[in-house]
Amino acid sequence: MGTITPRSTKSGLVYTAQIRIKRGGKVVHSESKTFERKAIAQKWMTMREAELHRPGALNMGPDPKLSEVVNKYLEESTGHVGKTKRRILETIAASDVGELKCSAVTSVALVDWVNTLNCKPPTKRTYISHLSPVFRVAQAAWGYPLHKQQMEDAAVVLKKLGSTAKSAERNRRPSLEELETILNYFREVEARQPGGVPMVALIVFSIFSGRRQGETCRILWKDVEPGRVLVRQMKNPEKKLTNNVYCDLTPEAQRIIEAQPRKDERIFPYNAPSVSTIFARACRFLEIGDLRFHDLRHEAASRLFEMGWTIPHVAAVTGHATWQSLQRYTHVRQTGDKYKDWKWLDFVTHGK
Repeated sequence: MGTITPRSTKSGLVYTAQIRIKRGGKVVHSESKTFERKAIAQKWMTMREAELHRPGALNMGPDPKLSEVVNKYLEESTGHVGKTKRRILETIAASDVGELKCSAVTSVALVDWVNTLNCKPPTKRTYISHLSPVFRVAQAAWGYPLHKQQMEDAAVVLKKLGSTAKSAERNRRPSLEELETILNYFREVEARQPGGVPMVALIVFSIFSGRRQGETCRILWKDVEPGRVLVRQMKNPEKKLTNNVYCDLTPEAQRIIEAQPRKDERIFPYNAPSVSTIFARACRFLEIGDLRFHDLRHEAASRLFEMGWTIPHVAAVTGHATWQSLQRYTHVRQTGDKYKDWKWLDFVTHGK
């Protein structure tokens, strides 16, 4: 017989129906599903138990540890697995949940494991997000009893409990006074140490182009055309390495590109993480709080909306695949271009 366990959540009680089947004193199958009503949980459990007791319903195939399946997924994935995803999956494989047999990795076990993680809800959500593909392929590809429904149920419960959550949207924009302080600082640094990372040009280019620092540092001279640029490996969770997209260049961004010295096949041949680190270190030194290099992309999009650009027009510059992500800017009112006649654009393009 299965069991039904009530759990308290912020929105009320939920009921987890769990089924365990033993053979020879050992658990050979375990699964669970969570419902908002006890009667529905009981109905599902009764129907599911009947299905499992049919001849051949339980395939007594291989039942490896979750860690083995995760490692197999990493070894056999033909697509690119990013550093962050690989690191997280390796951490999961080495954790307590990685020691469980596939048949024992139920939604209950997953919820219990996630709640032991010493990190914030958005990070816990990332763990679940990176582990989900393993559940989607394990049974279909290799016949392992790792059921994607268990992961889906766990994700629902964790969200309702508040254990996982999306990251809060950042709305930090630099003021012109803050930019003046930062750019004067980097101008002095570059005067003392010529040949280093041209932070002034990179900052100003980001404000007028809306590019992420990684995208900026990958732009090739051959990819620039009048009014547009091929952005290589644009951020995309499914196809980053093949997601090369043409984006519009604002006139200011085009001017900045044309003013750069040709000393490499890339226009800005620098390490993207280093750019962020240098920027963050400068902000700490200058006591400018809570400002990141990536916030300059938000500033670029906000500027275009303030100038009266439409969502499709802005998306053509920023490269957003869907307009939904730009809905956050609908509150921005048209106020004109606060960067009109900005001295730093002339400094970057003419050196004065």
